[in-house]
Amino acid sequence: MKKFFTFLLLFCLVVNSYAQAIYKTIDSHKLDGTRELKIQLPRNYDPEAERAYPLVIVLDGDYLFEPVAGNIDYQAYWEDIPDCIVVGVKQDKTREEDFKYDDTTYFPSESGANFYEFLSRELIPYIEESYKVSNFKVIIGHDLGANFINYYLFKDNPLFRAYISLSPDLAPEMVNRLQERLSILEQETFYYMATADADIKALKNSIVECDAKLKSVQNEKLHYKFDNFEDANHYSLVGRGIPKALNEIFTLYKPISGKEYREQILTYEGSPYDYLVKKYESIEYFYGFEKKLTENDIRAIAAACNNRDDIESLEKLAKLVKKEFPKSMLGAYYMGMYYEKEGNNRKALLSYKAGLMLEPSQYIDKEMMLEKMYEVQDAMDD
Repeated sequence: MKKFFTFLLLFCLVVNSYAQAIYKTIDSHKLDGTRELKIQLPRNYDPEAERAYPLVIVLDGDYLFEPVAGNIDYQAYWEDIPDCIVVGVKQDKTREEDFKYDDTTYFPSESGANFYEFLSRELIPYIEESYKVSNFKVIIGHDLGANFINYYLFKDNPLFRAYISLSPDLAPEMVNRLQERLSILEQETFYYMATADADIKALKNSIVECDAKLKSVQNEKLHYKFDNFEDANHYSLVGRGIPKALNEIFTLYKPISGKEYREQILTYEGSPYDYLVKKYESIEYFYGFEKKLTENDIRAIAAACNNRDDIESLEKLAKLVKKEFPKSMLGAYYMGMYYEKEGNNRKALLSYKAGLMLEPSQYIDKEMMLEKMYEVQDAMDD
């Protein structure tokens, strides 16, 4: 019985560590009623912390929320993308009215205009007041919803920085309007669109035409990506498009890869340390929050410092690591590495010894610290 309760306790702790969906109802003056929401907060979300999170708005939240929230939770767990706040808007009984546009102007009208105002003037302010939201906002739509998200691009200051359009049912004139608008955008904007070989034929023809025109847009502020999936239809393409879109939008955020190390860091005109600083400054600029330094990136920059025999960069890196992780072995390990490179084995030995009293990291533990101590000691004895 004791083992059973121990197992039950552990199970509850594990379950609570996962991102959970929160169901809320919001009162809306614009819609003259209420609207149901699905909200997923990041794992271990702390309302008292200073950190802010990108906001992802999901239209057709009845069926699109779970695949989006699941992909974000999974990729964020592996640090490929940042933790995000995901909000799905339920529209199962109202989607035709919500996405309505005028037959002449082809812009939202009547109930569609009300829903447009609801999202921008009520929903997002409500989420911003309730949770820690950064200024980087993403909107995702499928079919009619994928067409609807485009209307937010036509504001003087677009509300969203990233748009994920999955098999859009494009309104008349939307293709030309998108081409024109994306050509003159002044803020960094990510735009992803997808179709598939077995997509609805009428939709696919318009989407392919739209892709051709968007590819011709000459605007450094626009980051555009298109996919035409094989062996997929109007519905199955959603499961393939979401992770691809998230990967494109958060490319800059991703941990340093082997390709980035070889093609960008080793060939960088400045020092490896300068590259690291610039990368993290760019992340803060693009996404509106400060990314915590990761051990993966520390290892990559340290390797580049050694490869280029850049002792000054290695020292700067070691000091930064010590500042960012004061309780971890990391600072002592990389400071010891710097002293070894400098030829000061006595200081290197002292640094490694000091690290034994600190907390292990993902890659650095007491065994590694002792191994480094023995290596340095042997070098001193020779």
